[in-house]
Amino acid sequence: MVPFSNILGHEKCESYLIFGGETTLGDNFRAFFYFLCLAYCFIGLSAITARFFQSMENVVKHTRKVVEVDPVTKTETIRHEKVWNYTIADISLLAFGTSFPQISLATIDAIQNIGKLYAGGLGPGTLVGSAAFDLFPIHAVCVVVPKAGELKKIADLGVWLVELFWSFWAYIWLYIILEVWTPNVVTLWEALLTVLQYGLLLTHAYAQDKRWPYISLPIARDERPEDWVPEETPYFQHEAHAEVDFSDIKHVNEENGDTVDIFSIHSENPTDPLYARVPSINDEAEILDKAKETTLVDTHLLTIWRQQFLDALRLLRPESKKIKNACLRLACIFWQLLILPWRFLFAFVPPCQIAHGWISFICSLLFISGIAYVVTKITDVISCVTGINAYVIAFTALASGTSWPDLVASKIAAERQKTADSAIANITCSNSVNIYVGIGVPWLIDTLYNFIAYREPLRIQNAGGLSFSLIVFFSTSVGCILVLVLRRIIFGAELGGPRLWAWITCAFFMLLWIIFVVLSSLKVSGFI
Repeated sequence: MVPFSNILGHEKCESYLIFGGETTLGDNFRAFFYFLCLAYCFIGLSAITARFFQSMENVVKHTRKVVEVDPVTKTETIRHEKVWNYTIADISLLAFGTSFPQISLATIDAIQNIGKLYAGGLGPGTLVGSAAFDLFPIHAVCVVVPKAGELKKIADLGVWLVELFWSFWAYIWLYIILEVWTPNVVTLWEALLTVLQYGLLLTHAYAQDKRWPYISLPIARDERPEDWVPEETPYFQHEAHAEVDFSDIKHVNEENGDTVDIFSIHSENPTDPLYARVPSINDEAEILDKAKETTLVDTHLLTIWRQQFLDALRLLRPESKKIKNACLRLACIFWQLLILPWRFLFAFVPPCQIAHGWISFICSLLFISGIAYVVTKITDVISCVTGINAYVIAFTALASGTSWPDLVASKIAAERQKTADSAIANITCSNSVNIYVGIGVPWLIDTLYNFIAYREPLRIQNAGGLSFSLIVFFSTSVGCILVLVLRRIIFGAELGGPRLWAWITCAFFMLLWIIFVVLSSLKVSGFI
């Protein structure tokens, strides 16, 4: 058993974040300063993730032209078909996007440890802790979000069961790797199989969505929107030969606190004024001459990009002017001043109207990776200064901070959607992505290098603590799922219902999360 004094540590930490003079400061001041830096990075992470969601919406809205010829009359019918399938978009773009901060952090941690026989603990610890945060606190929030008495249930129960199976299997598989097949080490083949199982998840979920015979569950779906992306709102539909005016588009400034709501594209009536609905390139081609259209679009996109920088530098927002209380208005101005550097930095991300949002999508990922790199550096210094085990920081601070996009996404889904599919699917799919991609890819990088350079497997430091956390997570997650099943049986829905029971469910989920964090932290710290 490790004494408490060893946990806090009294040895002088010679590591620093920015300049060497930091080592002359007191450890308490340094720890406080580094935690503030970590929180500031999480603010930036939330802001760029909002921009990521906005670009992802434009990616998913993309359609392709399908020409159908009547075999009798030989007449051609042209229709526009959505490129992305509802289920695949949830599992790939949505789940991958909300999990990308954790994936980036784990991958950067793996690259920093490349060539070493022992894997870094920061990535796996963050991903397992993030899975617990996704399952417990996010479910707790989603249960109480619907209005009093409102019930929201999973419409496509078959797809959710498939996603739930692969989510549970992911953590069973991780335990098998660490404790059964090759205890305390990871081989190249185990890492490769871990990554390939994400492809199996996509295939199985798509088969269930399409109700393929023999491999899909015979469970009917109901009340789910037919399209992942509804039709454009009439406000942005243009008359024939009308000039496209992008200046009329209302732009979202996610930096001012308005989180981009990717789930509005699920909505039956997507008229949220916070959303920018742009005409598709296919529709413009039918209205304007191609050369003229290209000139207009280029001109207006430059205007939009310029406006991003002007918005980033504006301190007094329209909503701030409505606040009569002077103290609250000053607080809003202070907050805008605090996040101004992030807003200005993210204004360099190209507008999401370019190339169906793909360029903005990729640039947002690059910014997320950059912030994740800074977070890993700060966490290393915090662990050095305080003596707190890196796994403990990963289970708590890093898991909560990097999972904030998951919380925001699921909360919005629970508010806006008629069903609970997207809110709960985001949780289960994110947990699967955390293991198959977030742990699988970093382990694949390290094991491949070790296999080529040393012909040695990758050893896992404190594998016993990680395995113990998996057991605790699995046990508590069974309790969480059982409560959801009971709510389905008693109230007919997973989310909402009587306020008293919704808050009781919320408290129970938060208790499960506290149990996971406390037991896991005590184990990796050597107390149990």
